[in-house]
Amino acid sequence: MDSMIFDLDGTLWDPTDTILLAWESILKEDERIISKITKKDLKSVMGLQVPEIGKRLFPYLDEQTREQILEDCCLAENKYIEKYGGILYSYVEDVLKVLSQKYKLFIVSNCQDGYIEAFYQYHQLDQYFTDYENPGRTLLSKGENIKLIMERNHLFQSVYVGDTEGDQKAARYAGIPFVYAKYGFGQVREYDYVIETFDELVRIF
Repeated sequence: MDSMIFDLDGTLWDPTDTILLAWESILKEDERIISKITKKDLKSVMGLQVPEIGKRLFPYLDEQTREQILEDCCLAENKYIEKYGGILYSYVEDVLKVLSQKYKLFIVSNCQDGYIEAFYQYHQLDQYFTDYENPGRTLLSKGENIKLIMERNHLFQSVYVGDTEGDQKAARYAGIPFVYAKYGFGQVREYDYVIETFDELVRIF
């Protein structure tokens, strides 16, 4: 194995409190929003691409309106993340430090452009990662972005660490093993490895 590729939300951290504050700053004055977005609502869509999030949270709005609202929310999200950060799971930095001495590390997340950069800015973890990718920059699916990262960085034996069924399918699409972060937001039935806590990665790899 030469590398490890990580999902972000539900795998490295839980940013939902900060995201909720950001979204509330945009939605509270918008008369088109008929129901308040809750933390449970946000957790239910973690890992999805932005257009799908819009369909699930605002099914009563037309596509153009959803796109405009989501764009505003995502811009606010990046600013709030950069300022307030999120909750890193236990031992994340310690584990990344150990793993980065043995493998090249990467992030592939279904987020908007600027989100991973905001994560790096607040938590100062970019020193452990070689590269990252997201559909906000490429307009590609997570599986395609994993393959892009592998091709761009000449990776041959990687694994993907994530917490949702979408992550599992993306790893399968890219043809690499999937490590299920069971402590995260999703429920996954099929996986190659499973971890109950982030630091178990050191024991497995």
